[in-house]
Amino acid sequence: MSDPKLTLYSDANYYSPYVMSAFVALTEKGIPFEIETVDLAQAENLQENYSAISTTRRVPTLSNGSFQLSESSAIDEYIEELFPAPTFSAIYPENPEDRAKAREVQAWLRSDLMPIRAERSTEIVFAGQKRPALTEAGQAAAEKLITAAIRLLGDRNNLFGEWSIADTDLALMLNRLYLNGDTLPEKLVEYVQHQWQRDSVKEWLALSKPE
Repeated sequence: MSDPKLTLYSDANYYSPYVMSAFVALTEKGIPFEIETVDLAQAENLQENYSAISTTRRVPTLSNGSFQLSESSAIDEYIEELFPAPTFSAIYPENPEDRAKAREVQAWLRSDLMPIRAERSTEIVFAGQKRPALTEAGQAAAEKLITAAIRLLGDRNNLFGEWSIADTDLALMLNRLYLNGDTLPEKLVEYVQHQWQRDSVKEWLALSKPE
C-alpha cells in the first residue's frame, strides 16, 4: 500500500492501554500516521461527529480513508495484514501456533483480570500515581497473571523469542502492579523493564508523560 493516510484516534491523556497497543503496532511497522485525540472525560466519544467514525464509540479507532476500525486487537491484526512482513516489520509471530497464542494472550488481557484493571489504573503506569494494597480479589487476579506470565515466558525475554505486540500488552498489564510497588518475581521485573526500553514504547510514554 503506497502513501497510506491513517489516523489513530486516542484518548486525550494517552492513558489507554488499548490505544497504546495500536500506536506501538503502527510505529513498529514504520507507517506514517496522524493522531487525533478524543476527550473521554467530556464524553466527546459519544458526540455525533465521533460516533460517525467509530461504531463502538470507543478508542482506539483507526481510520484508513473511508474505512474505520475500532478495538485494538482488531486494529493490530488489520495492520499486520495490510503491511505484511518482510516488507514491513512483523508484529505477530510467523509460526501459526505462536501467532495463535499471541492472539490468545491479547484476548485474555482484554477480557479477564478485572480486579487488576479496577484497582491498578493506568494512571499508575503513565502518571506515576499510587493505589492502596490489593483487595483479596485483586491479589487473586495478580497471582493468576503472574503465574501465567512466568509459564508463557519460560527463560525468554520475549514471549515467542522475537518481540510481538503481545509482549507490549502483557508488559503493560504487569506494569500496573510493578510500577505501583507490588511485588513481582525478578524474572518478570526484568521482562517489563526490557519491554519498556523498546523505542515504540518510549514514543508512547513521551506522549502520555504529564506536563
